[in-house]
Amino acid sequence: MPTIGVKRSLLFKELGQTYTDKEFDQLCFDYGLELDDIEPIPESNGEDVEYKIEIPANRYDILCLEGLSRALKIFLKKAEIPKFTLSNQKFIRMKILPNTQRIRPIVVGAVLRDITFDADSYNSFIKLQDKLHQNLCRNRTLVAIGTHDLDTIQQPFIYDAREPQHIKFRSLNQKIEMRADEMMEFYLKDTHLKRYVSIIQDSDVYPVIYDSNNVVLSLPPLINGDHSKMSVKTKNIFIECTAVDAHKANVVLNTMLTMFAQYCSKPFEIEPVEVEQVDGKVIVYPDLSDRSQDVSVQKINQRIGINVNADKTAELLNRMCLRTNVIDPDTVRVDIPVTRADILHFCDVAEDCAVAYGFNNIFKTVPKTSCIGNQFELNRVSDLLRHGVAEAGFTEALTFTLCSCSDVAEKFGKKIENIPAVHIANPKTLEFQIGRTSLLPGLLKTIANNQGTALPIQLFEISDVILNDASQEQTHKAMENKVIEKTSKPSNRHTPRRIEYWAGKKLTKASSDLFLDRPRPANTLFSGPNAVLNQHYPIRDTIGEVNDGEASVLRSLDLGYLTRGYAIDPPLRRTAFPGEIGWTAIYYRRYLKHYNA
Repeated sequence: MPTIGVKRSLLFKELGQTYTDKEFDQLCFDYGLELDDIEPIPESNGEDVEYKIEIPANRYDILCLEGLSRALKIFLKKAEIPKFTLSNQKFIRMKILPNTQRIRPIVVGAVLRDITFDADSYNSFIKLQDKLHQNLCRNRTLVAIGTHDLDTIQQPFIYDAREPQHIKFRSLNQKIEMRADEMMEFYLKDTHLKRYVSIIQDSDVYPVIYDSNNVVLSLPPLINGDHSKMSVKTKNIFIECTAVDAHKANVVLNTMLTMFAQYCSKPFEIEPVEVEQVDGKVIVYPDLSDRSQDVSVQKINQRIGINVNADKTAELLNRMCLRTNVIDPDTVRVDIPVTRADILHFCDVAEDCAVAYGFNNIFKTVPKTSCIGNQFELNRVSDLLRHGVAEAGFTEALTFTLCSCSDVAEKFGKKIENIPAVHIANPKTLEFQIGRTSLLPGLLKTIANNQGTALPIQLFEISDVILNDASQEQTHKAMENKVIEKTSKPSNRHTPRRIEYWAGKKLTKASSDLFLDRPRPANTLFSGPNAVLNQHYPIRDTIGEVNDGEASVLRSLDLGYLTRGYAIDPPLRRTAFPGEIGWTAIYYRRYLKHYNA
């Protein structure tokens, strides 16, 4: 979760009250926040400190001093919920050109008119931009914010995408003009901005915003132009957000506007901007309208475990910046302001009601529904297998769930088209292209990377594999157990083997023929006759296979000799008989006997 730093003196000045550190810690807890740390401010000579406050990830409205102090004042009933309005001035206009659809198709904007900053509020403005870029904007990949001194530029504005060599301007705090492609090389060496270069560097066109005099305002998402840079003396601010996600662009724009509109000569009044879309449609930004939701008081009481009436519910929700009116004894209407983009569902409203009521004030009761927990059967059997194999001297490995196509196909002489694998749509790397259909590739890689370890290397893994089932809407996941052992010499043992014990019980000769030979396809990991574990006790069912490593496959993997490989699929999809689930792979080690046929 994001953490913000606010000066204690400024925060208490906004709240109109001073608190001890312990009292303020309690206030944060009551509001659902956490006072993470208290750091001294060296230049204050011990008179002031900075509070480090941990903010919920979706509460974008309290990521700055202005939003936090406003929320706490409303919570303490020291202020009313502000009503944001649009001014009646002639709209500033921006036009989107078709080329932008190739790289960053969306732009929104608005103006804060006749604003007054001081050093602290200006710094807070810049910090909020950075916090939004890191959080909601996903490091500018989804949204990039540009802020400009409106008095230095001339409307209407043009949002275009041009070839890098055709874009030339002086970027923020630089003394010379550079082409856009030169800027990419320049900012690759910048410790702060180099992370954003890759967002557009490989595109054949770069997004750019011009004014009517062909002055560059910004090259989003990288840098603004120096011509329109802001300062603490700026009176009129033009805010534009370019994006690939329209919803997030609106949330970011609304957050920037509503947090600092209080500093305008007409508090909480915002000047809109008309944006002409590629198809000629004109949309006015921002949209400051509230969202309404009718909520059942009884349902809130049931969900939280309290007993309050409609009037009390409305009072609690108003303290959380949700303007609420009583409709009838069981219904309240909640008007959700643009600042509360985190409110998406009834549960969010109920949670805010619980915060205002006070979690410590909720009476603890035993749930009326009896829910007796039990271990998931698949996990229980997995643990039995895991302990058994480990006690037999094998080391457990944990490998990646994703692997490359060659790991399960070409390296084993198979074609990927014939394997029921689930493919990743846009893999970031060739190492992670599909969900693994077998545990063997991961275990073999583990051995390959531990060639210097003393032999024998005995590894096992019990985990899920992912198989594509065309007949089902969802992909099927199956549990698989793989045990492999690497030794220093090849095995000549191609005779069938017999398990004489099952679930700790001695088996009769009639029921113990658990290994049956059958032909095996060429170019597989296992060589020789295919020894198949065929369960006769208590129900006939094939659950696995045992055999030696195919030398040619192992050599291609640079693994030398792999003398044994066990592939086990425990019988988990039917009713277990007494003692059956107690079977573990330990019996492979303890009770396998060699005999001459």
